[in-house]
Amino acid sequence: MAELRRTVITKLDLPEGADESLSGTIDQFKHCTNTASEWCWHGDDGYHVTSKAKAERALYADLKADTDLTANLVQKGIRRAVEAVKSGVERLKDGERTSRPTFRKPSVVYDKRSATFNEHHATLSTVDGRIRVDYVLPGDPEGTPHGRYLLNDDYEPRMATLQYDADADEWFLHISLRNYDGDGEPESDSSTEHTTVLGVDLGIDTIAATSTGKMWSGGYLNHRREQYEQVRGSLQQRGTQSAHRTIESIGKRETRWADDYLHCISKALVQEADAYDCDAIAFEELTHIRDRMPGAKKFHAWAFRRLYEYTEYKTEEYGIDVVQINPAYTSQRCSKCGTTLEKNRPNGDHRFECQKCGYAVHADYNASKNIAMKHVRRRQKSIGGRPRVNVALKSGTLNANGRYSSTVA
Repeated sequence: MAELRRTVITKLDLPEGADESLSGTIDQFKHCTNTASEWCWHGDDGYHVTSKAKAERALYADLKADTDLTANLVQKGIRRAVEAVKSGVERLKDGERTSRPTFRKPSVVYDKRSATFNEHHATLSTVDGRIRVDYVLPGDPEGTPHGRYLLNDDYEPRMATLQYDADADEWFLHISLRNYDGDGEPESDSSTEHTTVLGVDLGIDTIAATSTGKMWSGGYLNHRREQYEQVRGSLQQRGTQSAHRTIESIGKRETRWADDYLHCISKALVQEADAYDCDAIAFEELTHIRDRMPGAKKFHAWAFRRLYEYTEYKTEEYGIDVVQINPAYTSQRCSKCGTTLEKNRPNGDHRFECQKCGYAVHADYNASKNIAMKHVRRRQKSIGGRPRVNVALKSGTLNANGRYSSTVA
């Protein structure tokens, strides 16, 4: 049975006085996340803390006493901070400059212990107790994400993120649902509504690059693979039974270390998406990837698919969707001005330089932003341009109209 995951964004109709309760809940939830982030970043002995259990043991009692939040929401706040700190620590290990994660976005994470999800309404834990919030549904929900998933008994709500849009003065609930289809095959058409997308470009030298500027080298995989091929070739020349057994043994070891490396990258991708409050991770399409990528071998195609599958599996806990996007022209298009020219990638090297606006950046980073933007435009077209869908960047977001919003205070 294949598990299908969908996220539906639903506008809320609040009862009188609920604004204050939800705003207070958000403020106290942010207090938990920022307090936990500060403690984890500096630690109790000068080291970063990336253990959820350790952070909860140290912080839970005080935060529970300091707030009116339920135990579950306090724990959620601590865990969100820990994941963000983990992502920051990985950046430091890679030699990047980064600072302590700070949470400013007005949002709260709910699961089935702190919320109940019904067909037309939800009840949410707040600083003033449980309140009922009604969904604002389309007049004719048939064919809409609400009708296909939220009102569909085959889909089960698992968790949700409450978000406040200050510009519109409106509240939204991002409800994550899951379903197992009868054929074991995922639906080909996704009508999930996302707000922020993390783009991922795949490659040989840089196995993965994100729209937030995070990159993982493929050199380790390539070097180990070359070593294995040399040893295997030498053993094949011997042609003995012992040599054949050795080839099998080395092959199993190769798969294990490659799997471990890909697991680490997929975990970091999910943490990156969660740290940037992304609702989706957009990979470049894997079909015929060897034909599109000069120098790619069967091993690389296997590694890309493994990375995608591991990432998809790990996002379940976070309610993040994982999709594939046609990467046509993403390597030649300027993510800043939109100019698409072959000359933007001279000699196919790692440098991208736009011949029109002069924008120069790492080619894989540029491509990852274009992959995310393709998903943004596709989503906005399918949902009539609402709600806003953005690309997650290093220090902000970019929408389909090219408007940049900074997340740095």
